[in-house]
Amino acid sequence: METSAQGITAPAAIYEIAGRRFKVGARGFADAIADAHAAHQRPRCMCLVEGVEMYVARLSDGYIVKRMPDTGSHHAPDCPSYEPPAEFSGLGLVLGSAIAEDPATGETTLKLDFPLTKMPGRSQLPPASGDSDSATSDGTRLSLRGLLHYLWDQAELTRWHPGFAGKRTWATVRRHLLHAAEHKLARGGALRARLYVPEPFSIDERDAINARRLARWGSAVPAPGKAQQLMLLICEVKEFLPARYGFKAIVKHMPDQALAIDEQLYRRLVRRFEAELALWGASDNIHMVMIATFGVNGVGVASIHELCLMPVTRQWLPMKDGYDMELVERLKRDGRTFIKVLRYNLPQEQWIASAILTDTPDSPVPLFIAQSSVTDEVSELRLESSPAADKQPNWTWEPWHGPMPPLPSR
Repeated sequence: METSAQGITAPAAIYEIAGRRFKVGARGFADAIADAHAAHQRPRCMCLVEGVEMYVARLSDGYIVKRMPDTGSHHAPDCPSYEPPAEFSGLGLVLGSAIAEDPATGETTLKLDFPLTKMPGRSQLPPASGDSDSATSDGTRLSLRGLLHYLWDQAELTRWHPGFAGKRTWATVRRHLLHAAEHKLARGGALRARLYVPEPFSIDERDAINARRLARWGSAVPAPGKAQQLMLLICEVKEFLPARYGFKAIVKHMPDQALAIDEQLYRRLVRRFEAELALWGASDNIHMVMIATFGVNGVGVASIHELCLMPVTRQWLPMKDGYDMELVERLKRDGRTFIKVLRYNLPQEQWIASAILTDTPDSPVPLFIAQSSVTDEVSELRLESSPAADKQPNWTWEPWHGPMPPLPSR
C-alpha cells in the first residue's frame, strides 16, 4: 500500500534513506528513493524512534515507497502506513493466500473466486444459497465482496480523520479506487484494465464522458466463437427498476446507460441483500455501493452477471446496520480518528470489531457492537475469542441494554 494518505491534514511521512531524512514530496525525495531502488536499499519510516523498514517500488511514472507486507501494525497509529493487525478484520483470512504482495516488483497478485469470462450460451449466476451472492470463499480466493473490501481498504476509504470532513466526494472516491487498483494482477492480467468506476457526471462533458466509457467497455463486447471478457464495475446505485424485460440498475453519474439484470439474478439480489436494501431505503444519508461483473452485447447493452452491495455513510464509510451507522456518526461528531473494519470473506456470524480508534493515548482500541440476536453468555464468549481480545483493551456496546457507553479518551 502506498504510504501517502488522502493528504488532508494527516501527518506527513518521514523516511530515513541512506542516513538522511526526507518528508514525502520534499526537495530531493524523488532522487533519494530512485537511488535507493537502484542500490537495493530499504528506507525506514520514522513514525517510531527505531523506524520501520519499507521498500521502494518502481512505477511507470517514477518510484514509490511502500510498506513491507504484513508490517502495517508495526507503524505508529497516526502514521499513514499504519494498518490494524490483519487478524482484527477479514483481511487475516485472505492475506498471503488470496492476496500475495511481491516487494521485488511492487505488484500484488489477487486470486478471485468469481469468473471474469463467460462462455457463449452459458449463464453465470451467483449461488442461490449461502451468506452472500459471492462471499462464501474459504480464504484461498477473494469473493466479489472480498475484492470490494480490499480495494476500499487500499484506497484508504475506511480511514477517517476530522480533516476529511466535506472533502470526500465521488471524485475523490473514484480517484483513490483507481489508484488502489494499480499494480494489482488478477486472472493473469492487470486489474486496473478490467475496472470501470464512473466519472463524475457533467452535462457539459456528457458526450466526452460517454465516448470514454464506450471505449473502455469495448473489451467486454463478445467476439464470435470466443469467451466473452467481463469487466468490473464499482459505482453508486441510484435505484433498481423493472424493465421491459427483467430489471435494470440505474447508476449515479451514468444517466445515459442503465445495466440490465435478469429476473433470476434480481430475485437473488432482493433475497440476499434484504437487510442492506432496507437500511438504504430507510435513510437518505446512506449511499449504496455496488461491485459487479458485467458484459456488453453486440448492440451495446450492458448486463450484470454477478454483484454485491455495500451500504456506506455520506462520507463513504462502510457500515453493516443502523447500530454501526450510529457508532460511526458518534465518532465523527466527537472528532475522532478511526479505521472502519471490514470482514472480506468472513461470514456474517463471525464477530469482528466495528471500528478501531487510532487516537487513543496508548494503543489503538477496537470498538465492538454486540449482536442483539445472541445471549450475554455468547456475546462474552465471542469477545473473548476475538483476535483483538488478548492484544489490547477494547470497548463494547450492547444496544439493547442501554445507551452507547463513553468512548475511550482521546
